[in-house]
Amino acid sequence: MENKKVLLSVEDLEVKFRVRGRILTAIRGVSLDIYENESIAIVGESGSGKSVLTKTFAGMLDENGFISRGNIIFDDAELADTCVKKGRMTQLRLNFFKKRLDAYARLLAGAGTYQALLDLDREIEEKKTLPEEAAGEIRAKMEDLRFRMTEAYNEKMTLDSHKDKEKIHTLSAQIASWKSELAGLKREERALIREHKRSFRNDAALRAEYAERRRALKEKYAGEISGDISDEVRQRNERIAKEIWLSVGRIGAFRRLKLAIGLLRALKKAMRLGVDLSDEAALNAVFDNVIFRVRYIDENEERLHGVCVLNLAKIKYEKDWTQIRGSRIATVFQDPMTSLNPIITIGKQITSVILRHQNCSEAEARNRALSLMKKVGIPNAEKRFDDYPFQYSGGMRQRIVIAIALSCQPKILICDEPTTALDVTIQAQILDLLKDLQKEFGYTIVFITHDLGVVANIADRVAVLYAGQIVEVGKVEEVFYDPRHPYTWALLASLPQLAERNTKLYSIEGTPPSLYNKIVGDPFAPRNPYCLKIDTLKEPPMFAVSETHFAKTWLLDPRAPQVEKPESIRDIHEKLRNAYHV
Repeated sequence: MENKKVLLSVEDLEVKFRVRGRILTAIRGVSLDIYENESIAIVGESGSGKSVLTKTFAGMLDENGFISRGNIIFDDAELADTCVKKGRMTQLRLNFFKKRLDAYARLLAGAGTYQALLDLDREIEEKKTLPEEAAGEIRAKMEDLRFRMTEAYNEKMTLDSHKDKEKIHTLSAQIASWKSELAGLKREERALIREHKRSFRNDAALRAEYAERRRALKEKYAGEISGDISDEVRQRNERIAKEIWLSVGRIGAFRRLKLAIGLLRALKKAMRLGVDLSDEAALNAVFDNVIFRVRYIDENEERLHGVCVLNLAKIKYEKDWTQIRGSRIATVFQDPMTSLNPIITIGKQITSVILRHQNCSEAEARNRALSLMKKVGIPNAEKRFDDYPFQYSGGMRQRIVIAIALSCQPKILICDEPTTALDVTIQAQILDLLKDLQKEFGYTIVFITHDLGVVANIADRVAVLYAGQIVEVGKVEEVFYDPRHPYTWALLASLPQLAERNTKLYSIEGTPPSLYNKIVGDPFAPRNPYCLKIDTLKEPPMFAVSETHFAKTWLLDPRAPQVEKPESIRDIHEKLRNAYHV
């Protein structure tokens, strides 16, 4: 893949959800490069995180979901290029930004002392509260009680109120008992904290010592930040002032000013902490807390010109997604009826997307829509243009959804199990259609599926997901013919096409781990018949099998014992060739 451009780069991504007062980690440290014009399949069991991962590409996470760590860098030169008009008011704002930044730059000289002040404040707070060991013990008990209550409540909701009265009564009593115990632990925690605060207040000598240390540090800090700044720092601040305006210039007037002030505050905090703003990565990180950074390139009398790093994990301004979702990254979902409005005609649904994202008239939008309908194989497109979704078959509706997704010629097409709801004959037609249109439009396909037959027919590369982690990734022939992770072995062994007459179809025993809890070691270890002791203790790194093939398993460690893959998939080449024409 070295000659291909990286279109989307996922770096150490972590996605969490708030569920009934608890945190569920759905994606854990995923890193993946997606190339231009390739087809990559993401496979795994239900609940492995396939859809959640791709939803982050288009900003479509549910309201209770959030990206807690990592980056998603989207390489789009057209979107990245940014210009902002110059005028008298622009110059006034730039002067104001630079003046504030010059004032904040003096704080850099006292960063070490300021950090010492923060450490002192933390030390004082620790004296006022519970020791970490005691606090951790109480919190662990409280977390365990909350988990039991949630599990009991969920079980209670599944019971029949007429047939299971006794069990419902028992569960209700247990929940009430645990609730009372939880309240008691909270009272105990509050009482212990009050005791520690009282002890600190009564220790006059200790408080005097802290007061003297704080006074000395503040006096030192005042002297350090009273000096002047260098010409080099002034020039850097002038550039950053322009980047502030470039970063907020595309936004409405009121919000623009609010975000500019937010950036000034973030930069002040960074300088106070001693962050090196000459470092590009550090400056990007400071901007990302408010809005993604547009890097200054040049200017003339009429405009400022810059280029931005499109980090989809950091987008906070909702209107930024309107330039990406649909026009750059489009999605085809599993059930076409969830994507189509049943009371709006097919033609209207296609043209509305074209009119929203492309500068054209209604007549031109209609012509483009008809052209797309013909490309996706809708017969008599002119006559069927004004039909409603219920007048189309399931396969035809899915073709319309594909037409809508391609109406703005996106660079990435995410296909979230688009053939699952269709019969086998129509599945093959849709897959052929996607491949044919890819040759014409040149988009990248990210295909989510649990059907390895689909993978064999459409993908160039495969990423195997388990418990929110990529456990194996490689070219399709590498993953099919030379799989290295025990989970990939299990998925391949489960293929009905590999089963022989009068033999039992293989199934993976057990269930995936709970994503509420911290996972220690290899998440597949409890279900892995080839589990090593280290699998239960330490998470494996990603081992390189070849330049394009990687697997996350301790079995690839040179010190690991030699383990043969299951007999059912040792001579898999011919079986797959016959079943899938790989």
